[in-house]
Amino acid sequence: MTAEGLNSKQLLHQEQELKLPALMNKEAIEIGQLASELGKERKLPIAIEVRIGNWIVYHASLPGSSPENDRWIERKVAVVMLNQHSTIFERVSAEERGVDWHKENGVTDETHAIHGGAIPLITDEGFKGILIISGLPQVEDHLLAVEVLTEFLARKGELL
Repeated sequence: MTAEGLNSKQLLHQEQELKLPALMNKEAIEIGQLASELGKERKLPIAIEVRIGNWIVYHASLPGSSPENDRWIERKVAVVMLNQHSTIFERVSAEERGVDWHKENGVTDETHAIHGGAIPLITDEGFKGILIISGLPQVEDHLLAVEVLTEFLARKGELL
């Protein structure tokens, strides 16, 4: 198993726990800036993107990242747009069920990457956007995205 002890039930619960009060340009930019701050502080070679639907509202490529990270971002986005769940959830769920995710969804790995780091941005109105981190091992990409959303919600007084 590539997802280091994560399970699909926990990951689905996590998506609901990270529900945002709203997602407009302001929030998307704040989430992106927070991810960039953490990445810079830790000297992480990552690219960060925040989307509302298909609209790229925030993008940053930190030192050490490369154009290849943008390709990974596109492939991760394709997964979240398809099923509206995190990329790591899709991977773990497929592993737990013993299925070929790409075959099950009628897509290829060249267009859809089930590697951690892309998390749906959900409000009470449902799926609104995506936070994507690319550049670290997949579980670390995912955990950083979770940390960013957790910190964002804490700063907004939305998380205890």
